[in-house]
Amino acid sequence: MNLKYSEEYQNFREEVRQFIAEHWTDEDVANNPKVSEMQQGLGSAPRVDERATAFRRAAAERGYMYRHVPRQYGGGEQAPDPLKATILTEEFRAAKAPPELMSQGPAMFVPTLLVHGTEEQKMRFVEKTLLGHIRWCQGYSEPGAGSDLASLRTSAVLDGDHWVVNGQKIWTSNARDADWMFALVRTEPDAPKHDGISYLLIDMKTPGIDVRPLRQMDGDAHFNEVFFDNVRVPKDSMVGERGRGWQVSRSTLKAERALIGNASMARRTFDGALLLAQSTEIRGKRAIDDPVIRERLADLESRVLAAEYNGFRLLTASARGDDGGLAGLVTKLHTSTLAYDVAKLAIDMTSDAALLAPGETRAPFSGMLMQSYFMYYALAIGGGAPNIQRNVIGERGLGLPRDVRR
Repeated sequence: MNLKYSEEYQNFREEVRQFIAEHWTDEDVANNPKVSEMQQGLGSAPRVDERATAFRRAAAERGYMYRHVPRQYGGGEQAPDPLKATILTEEFRAAKAPPELMSQGPAMFVPTLLVHGTEEQKMRFVEKTLLGHIRWCQGYSEPGAGSDLASLRTSAVLDGDHWVVNGQKIWTSNARDADWMFALVRTEPDAPKHDGISYLLIDMKTPGIDVRPLRQMDGDAHFNEVFFDNVRVPKDSMVGERGRGWQVSRSTLKAERALIGNASMARRTFDGALLLAQSTEIRGKRAIDDPVIRERLADLESRVLAAEYNGFRLLTASARGDDGGLAGLVTKLHTSTLAYDVAKLAIDMTSDAALLAPGETRAPFSGMLMQSYFMYYALAIGGGAPNIQRNVIGERGLGLPRDVRR
């Protein structure tokens, strides 16, 4: 087995390094705020600065970023290539250059709009979303409509050239900071519950919207509840056909599961845990020298590698026009559970120090360990809880019979 890159890919790596050296200096590295992918997804990241925006625009023009997005909408428009994607990730990370934004807008809404949106909607939203100039939140879950999302009751009634929206959304990440929301609303109340749902784009500055933070047990408020009181939304803000929003939403859910199931999240979490094991002492010696810790690290890295190789497999399948089948269905369940297990190991290694709040001098990883632990647990639920994912894998991937409906 030859694991070396061919001359073609070695040359590509050199091209990428030269590009980064020309467009992202040491001064840029020093001035750029360090923001994790998890923070971006939670909406706690600051708005990107102009230097990072300029770098992302130049990288997209070169074909190094947002490679799945057509150039006319601000993307790189390149054919899928798992080796080039890997090289880009490695070189951008090594140079501490801005990566693609991994928040809800670029990672979930843009892929949906590219499939279902009008030309006007694509031109209006895609590039600004990719560059972080428009931030999005997702209006899906409601009280009584979480795992059973099709039971949602937020209504939209057509009144002239506007939809009048009334109802409530809950567990809405980033709602306080978002500029827009992509939301599911019920436009045909008499239709079967999976029908009569529409996919609506809502400007969060519209009168009648009330965003209320949901305070968590750790004192933070990553989630929100959003109330709509006669909110008027322009008629042309609908994505896809009226009453066919459930079909549109499946594109978003697929993208959400791909975002949560991206192996890069597990890899970064594992690399952090490995550094922690090398620098933390347990009973007078480094944690990494403890045989139990080493065994757990080895087990976790084997799972990280499996996630990465499965990702390469899916990229290759995509290049051949294949959706990946069962290999694509397992990513979200596997990776979200894996990231949670890595965070748990980090907490076990630091013991009660993991409970120290951000700002405490003894707090490992700037006090982010417990937040990561709780957040990865939440991500295991987001986009479909583990039991739902197992049903999807069993029914759609393995062809097993559906549960008996009583």
